[in-house]
Amino acid sequence: MPSKLTAKGKATRSRIVEGASAVLRERGVAWATLDDIMARTGTSKSQLFHYFPAGKDELLVAVAQFEADQVLEDQQPYLGRLDSWESWEQWRDAVIKRYEAQGDQCPLGSLFHQIGRSTPGARAIVVELLRRWQESLAAGVRALRDSGALPADVDADARAAALLAGIQGGVSILLSTGRSTHLRAALDQGIADLRRAGGGPAA
Repeated sequence: MPSKLTAKGKATRSRIVEGASAVLRERGVAWATLDDIMARTGTSKSQLFHYFPAGKDELLVAVAQFEADQVLEDQQPYLGRLDSWESWEQWRDAVIKRYEAQGDQCPLGSLFHQIGRSTPGARAIVVELLRRWQESLAAGVRALRDSGALPADVDADARAAALLAGIQGGVSILLSTGRSTHLRAALDQGIADLRRAGGGPAA
């Protein structure tokens, strides 16, 4: 990102990234062109290269970061307040809704396929996304533990890691088959296991 952007410059850059994201979703990463993005965002080539001097790959990395942030944003406000069983069920519904709406197309996965995970910053985006997601889940487990809904010896980090792994597996199968059956099972089983750990009913 160009250093010392003004507030207006930051807003323009964000508008380009969001517009590029919409174009890539509609046309596909492999088929979208810079001309498509310029037309959608109302920017000139000089403007585009001012904010993304390295060209399309740099823009794709910025869009990948936007898409990664959107993965977590689409789970709010539930992901940020997993302090009751009801909120866990609401979060579960939000995750399923998001990925069923996405279907067998994954903008983030397509972006990384196009730019390569070895591109500077690309792998870090994935690592940070998973870290933030797992930490939010672990915070939810700790909230239940602190409220007495779970015993004190429940390992919040391990539970969160297992649940996230289950979600990612379910999403991978959904992308291959177009069916959310396994994602639903992973979420339902993970939450049911937590409920049993707390001595409550599984459903």
